Amino acid sequence: MSQSNAGPARSLVRPLSPHLQVWRWHVTMLGSILHRATGVALYAGAALVTAWLACAAAGPTAYGAFADFGASAIGLLVWIGLTLSAAYHFASGIRHLVWDTGVGLTRKAASAAATLSIWFAVVATAGFWVWMFVSQHVMWNGRILL
Repeated sequence: MSQSNAGPARSLVRPLSPHLQVWRWHVTMLGSILHRATGVALYAGAALVTAWLACAAAGPTAYGAFADFGASAIGLLVWIGLTLSAAYHFASGIRHLVWDTGVGLTRKAASAAATLSIWFAVVATAGFWVWMFVSQHVMWNGRILL
């Protein structure tokens, strides 16, 4: 009798797909996960920006309520997170474009590019928000205070 490829006997010899328990964590794995997560966060951010524009169109009362939320501690945390997501997704997208040319595909180069993308996002976000807070304190009603 010939053996069939169907049924329970086949499932015993099939290799299992590797998963998080099998792979050792490395920076390119983190970079891939962050790229996907920041893409999802940017969808939520697009909805937030749409709500901001809708409140601006609805009038001063609605815009004032949205502005109060945006200036609160939670609102600032959301805006900073959105900035971090945009900066990382941008840097990671550039990394993927470079990879599409066939450059930087070695393990060492890919790890360096992933690390650089993460650090770029952190530094760019910090720089942007420091600049935002400093410019708010330097300028008031078009006058330079410092």
